[in-house]
Amino acid sequence: MPDTPIRVHITGVYGLIGNIVYSHLAGSGKYDVYGSGRRTLSSDRADADQRSQLPESHFSIADLSDADAVDAALEGADAVLHIGAVPDPSCSFEEVSQSNIHGTYHVLEACRKHGIRRLVYASSIMTNWGYAQFVEPYKLIREERIEELPEQWARVTHRDPVRPTEPYSMSKVWAEGACRTYADAHDLSAICLRIGWVNREDTASGVFSNSIWCSHRDIASSFEHALQKTAASGVYDVCYALSDGPYRWVDLEHTRAVTGFVPQDGDA
Repeated sequence: MPDTPIRVHITGVYGLIGNIVYSHLAGSGKYDVYGSGRRTLSSDRADADQRSQLPESHFSIADLSDADAVDAALEGADAVLHIGAVPDPSCSFEEVSQSNIHGTYHVLEACRKHGIRRLVYASSIMTNWGYAQFVEPYKLIREERIEELPEQWARVTHRDPVRPTEPYSMSKVWAEGACRTYADAHDLSAICLRIGWVNREDTASGVFSNSIWCSHRDIASSFEHALQKTAASGVYDVCYALSDGPYRWVDLEHTRAVTGFVPQDGDA
């Protein structure tokens, strides 16, 4: 008898990234993929005409701010890909806190309550946006002053101190810490992916855009690799997830070493 596919639950499944990852995992035939979201409509960032529709039996309405709804949606899952969030760096703390902070806590509590031992959390390159905003040589890349770059320079790694610049990125830093807490206290294997810029058009132009871009193919692959890594017990790590664009200023070697993910797109 073949092994029963693991049941994977994706929060924010009708968002841009959530639906890309859902399409990839469900299409592979290797997983029984469920999802939840606060509505059945696609995110404004996603292309509604290209979205993958979940069967009614596999979708739950669950606003991340509603602990009971999140708990009910995640019951029965073997693994959770927590992608749902307010994704806008221009939002106020009040606007992001209910979904990104309280919502992540609700997801972690549901994992604890239901004995779910595998989690991939959608963090963001924005946790270290301060490097691009304030620190050379990364600031030179953001300002596209490439001719001023030194011959040798080091990429930002998972070991460098975080440098959030606004409430959205602050919420992602908090959530990475919360995942660490639950990994230690509740035997949760968790990978936090600091995702680059994923856009509807699946393309990038310009030096800085290419330096932070992540293709649809690469974001889907990075989540599957991270999901596979959480099969081991006692795992916690933070990894970047981007395509290999020119002047990419964050490290992917650690991601490859931890999860095996190697980007297929980019022109570096």
